[in-house]
Amino acid sequence: MRERERDLQTEADGIIEGRNAVLEALRAGTSIDKVYLAKGETDRTLSRIAAEAKKSGAVVVEADRRKLDAMSLTHSHQGVIAVAAVRAYATVEEILAAARERGEAPLLVVCDEISDPHNLGAIIRTAECAGAHGVIIPKRRSAGLTAVVAKTSAGAVSYLPVARVPNIPALLKELQKEGVWIFGTAAEGTTTLYEADLKGPAAIVIGSEGDGMSRLARENCDFLVSIPMKGRISSLNASAAAAVLLYEAVRQRGAGQAGA
Repeated sequence: MRERERDLQTEADGIIEGRNAVLEALRAGTSIDKVYLAKGETDRTLSRIAAEAKKSGAVVVEADRRKLDAMSLTHSHQGVIAVAAVRAYATVEEILAAARERGEAPLLVVCDEISDPHNLGAIIRTAECAGAHGVIIPKRRSAGLTAVVAKTSAGAVSYLPVARVPNIPALLKELQKEGVWIFGTAAEGTTTLYEADLKGPAAIVIGSEGDGMSRLARENCDFLVSIPMKGRISSLNASAAAAVLLYEAVRQRGAGQAGA
């Protein structure tokens, strides 16, 4: 219970409430992750906020007033609450360019609808430690770069670029055109972890906590990789699965001895 209260407080650190406050934050160029608007309300000010939010790249979500009331600290949200991002999102092009500048084959992590901010934060932390070049998430049905994610990442969000895209299957096709091989994680995968060749340009796709990869994401993978399971539990947590594949890539790429 105490941990949940701490998370709520951390999340609250990035909350902006009220029409004027949200509109001014957007106009000032504050990085906004999501804007929640009261469902069914369509007055001029809320329409302007929605337009400004979409223009800035923020996700706009219609929410029941009860959800807004639960999120609100001031109890005067006026039908709109924004959640600030802890840093600006990168682009996929910037991530690939950074890999080229380092003279390295791209190593990316694509999160397919990871909704738990703790899992996303843990994935970002591991990706940064493993020397990945970036993490990519979808705009919808995903945790964003909120304060909880930043806290769980132990500061890794300050160093590892995170890009946000409208459509994961379309992204995977674009990466393939750039010469990146797509490795999806799946229990029924026909390529075992130790058969996967992760030395070249690679994107590791991690599916959602409950359902795994979406059908379209799965269909756009070059390989479906299975992780050996020796115990009675049939699957790993999403962040643990990401860690296993990332460090197999580290091993194959010849990282040598590194400090813990």
